[in-house]
Amino acid sequence: MSNERTPLFVRLPRSQAAALDRLADATGRRKQSLVSEFLGERLTAGRPLSVGRVEVTNTPEAVDEVLTLEELARLLKIPADAVRSRAEEGELPGRRFGKEWRFARTAVLAWLADGDAQTGVTRAKSRAIDG
Repeated sequence: MSNERTPLFVRLPRSQAAALDRLADATGRRKQSLVSEFLGERLTAGRPLSVGRVEVTNTPEAVDEVLTLEELARLLKIPADAVRSRAEEGELPGRRFGKEWRFARTAVLAWLADGDAQTGVTRAKSRAIDG
């Protein structure tokens, strides 16, 4: 193995593994090359990368659950620039649509409530949010 490559072992859902097998068969390309290409497209510098999962329910109250950057800044009681900065760094759960940001209220509130609960550390010990 060359020094340019690092082994990566992943478990995929059966449907995705089957689709990857079909694509490799149809194109004659190695699965390793296909996966590397897909990841390379998603991890390109300068593009925001969203990680995590948000569950959306089909209830009437969910209609108003999408916030703009300014609405989220008011909800969190911090400057809009601080929200934008954290969103661009991938620290806040949100999605960019062109130049506009949108945030799921429930995902942001879960993020805020969670803090660093797993380690028992509060957010006060991390970088200031207005910063």
